[in-house]
Amino acid sequence: MSTTIHLATPADAPKLLPLMAAFHAEYGLDLDDAHRNAAVSPLLEGSPLGAVWLFGLAKAPTGYVIITFGWSVEMGGMEAFVDELYIRPNVRKRGLASEALSTISRSLRDVGVKALHLEVDRTDEPTLRLYTRAHFKLRERYSLMTRTL
Repeated sequence: MSTTIHLATPADAPKLLPLMAAFHAEYGLDLDDAHRNAAVSPLLEGSPLGAVWLFGLAKAPTGYVIITFGWSVEMGGMEAFVDELYIRPNVRKRGLASEALSTISRSLRDVGVKALHLEVDRTDEPTLRLYTRAHFKLRERYSLMTRTL
């Protein structure tokens, strides 16, 4: 399978925001459109802290991925985090997520990113299989902990 993947810009917001709303609804995240727009606009405008890629047809994307950036002494430099990954339900299980992760991983590696992380529900077997196929590994010694500020 080969899908088109492009870096999103502010012009893509009208196509991206409904996909984000669908993702948030599916995962029970109580976020409104104003929150989504405020959170993603800096990334669409070129913030060095993250980027958004859309994939599928430019006029009707089938999904998106949001990647954010940080620094890790352990990893030896810049690291990235898959903040959100969403595929429309009617086109899932066709390899789109795997292809997008593979393409974006290569691009990140080529610009010096040392590691790509993500958060996954350990009880979600299909998603665990997807990420395992995409060469992600659970880190048994570590759990993500969060302090909301």
